Amino acid sequence: MEKMQWQRLISDKRFGLEDFHEPDRRGSRTDFRRDYDRLVFSSPFRRLQNKTQVFPLPGAIFVHNRLTHSLEVSSVGKSLADSISGELRRRYAGSPEAEPLNHLGDIVSAACLAHDLGNPPFGHSGEKAISTFFSEGAGRSLRDSLASRQWADLVHFEGNANAFRVLTHQFNGRRPGGFAMTYSMLASIVKYPFESMLATKNKFGFFTTEVADFEKVAAELGMLRLSAPGEPVRYARHPLVYIVEAADDICYEVMDIEDAHKLRILTTAEVTDALLSYFDPDRRDHMCAVMSRVADPNEKVAYMRSCVVGILVDACARAFIDAEDDILAGRMTGSLLDHIPERERAGFAACNDLSWSKIYCAGDVVDIELAGNRIITFLLEKLIDAVLHPDLNYSRLLLSKVPEQYDVRADSLYGRVQAVLDHVSAMTDVYALDLYRRLNGFSLRLES
Repeated sequence: MEKMQWQRLISDKRFGLEDFHEPDRRGSRTDFRRDYDRLVFSSPFRRLQNKTQVFPLPGAIFVHNRLTHSLEVSSVGKSLADSISGELRRRYAGSPEAEPLNHLGDIVSAACLAHDLGNPPFGHSGEKAISTFFSEGAGRSLRDSLASRQWADLVHFEGNANAFRVLTHQFNGRRPGGFAMTYSMLASIVKYPFESMLATKNKFGFFTTEVADFEKVAAELGMLRLSAPGEPVRYARHPLVYIVEAADDICYEVMDIEDAHKLRILTTAEVTDALLSYFDPDRRDHMCAVMSRVADPNEKVAYMRSCVVGILVDACARAFIDAEDDILAGRMTGSLLDHIPERERAGFAACNDLSWSKIYCAGDVVDIELAGNRIITFLLEKLIDAVLHPDLNYSRLLLSKVPEQYDVRADSLYGRVQAVLDHVSAMTDVYALDLYRRLNGFSLRLES
């Protein structure tokens, strides 16, 4: 049975800078750590501070945005990866596989920072607004003018695929290779390593324009190809994807509940019941004794949240170690959280049920979805009409406002449409709302 090998899976070769690769370079920072630092100082990462996670952006009460979420995912992901790395290095002690495993923590922490870079404004509702613009809205008129693969990209628009594009595409004026990230880090963010023709529930890993780029990364790392030549491209996941995914799932589930408590969508009793369900009776008694010394309900919830994160990190690390052979052979099914012990799995399911029944249908959350859909749909209507009719006066004025890095005058129709999506998906909630208002004349101040 063919299996992936850690020696190949961990590569510090940089995408777009292959000719300058020095595999034996030594220094105080590894190339994987440089990935992390480049992301922290990048504009797309900073913009995450003004992108919705679930709840409306901060008013009197601070809740998570995409930036704080990504930082927390990175912290949890590094802890999880370091735990797995320690176990695997003992398993592979004395073999060539052991040394590359030292880098798992740095690779995963960088991948976790980058995992939401492609998400449009207004949370997951922004993704839905873009895809339904083409499947249900004005964008349907383009169907017969595009290839099947291109159309599939649009009607299944996915933030994860867009993150891979943001990191690898050579935008106008930029260097080849985009961010020039390491191959291993790039592979670690692609949760769905197949193209849009194979999308399930709108999930896929890379747009048509990036298929060859992903194939290049996958071939270098020795990832298992599951599709035959001529078929839509599909690979087995890079093993580190499972760690990034678990860290993301742990954070969004537990932190959404903590935010909902702060916003008084959930009561302290509801949150306590949900979070204590992860633990056996003795551990619950101990936690209740600790919390009896604290009066502030938010502090109690924060304590329980930290305990839940800790137990889930330990459980997911064990699940990865136990399933390593299946992961390397591409036989793994589901996520790491599907393979943790029954009590922890039931606790996670209870939190998920609580989120869907009380949080994601809350008034403020639905309001964001409605507003986001209206704003993004309007912007797409105006911008796509402009790239379809660039010689019209209004089009020229509107396109002059688009940053030069986006090729709105590309030779192909798909290239122009994709440039619009690059622009819109990069917007913050605040910028998208401001542009919507300005285009509607709501923000004009005309002096007499």
